[in-house]
Amino acid sequence: MDRLHTIMARELSPFEKLVLELVCEGKTNSAIAKLTSHTEKVIENTVSRSAHVFGIKSDSETNLRVLLALAFRSYFGDQAFDKLHEECIQYEIDADGRSHCNGVAHQGDKKI
Repeated sequence: MDRLHTIMARELSPFEKLVLELVCEGKTNSAIAKLTSHTEKVIENTVSRSAHVFGIKSDSETNLRVLLALAFRSYFGDQAFDKLHEECIQYEIDADGRSHCNGVAHQGDKKI
């Protein structure tokens, strides 16, 4: 990927964050609309607006939702993985001997 989405143009609204958290969980616009009691069009517009915040543009070779989920997780952490209850297979050890998975510090089985 030749684009880096590390700086947002503005802060996300609480609703935008909620929608993106659900996108990161793999939810469809339809499922997100049902969960949030909004229309699919509202969710579609929220996803598009959020992509703009991260400077992500859709084109024929880009999956907007995938890049948006990656950018959101990069900026806000990987809580979506925590909800999957999957064991991390990519730990990094910091200078204090704590292991980090997806930006979350762990000590043994306990998150810090």
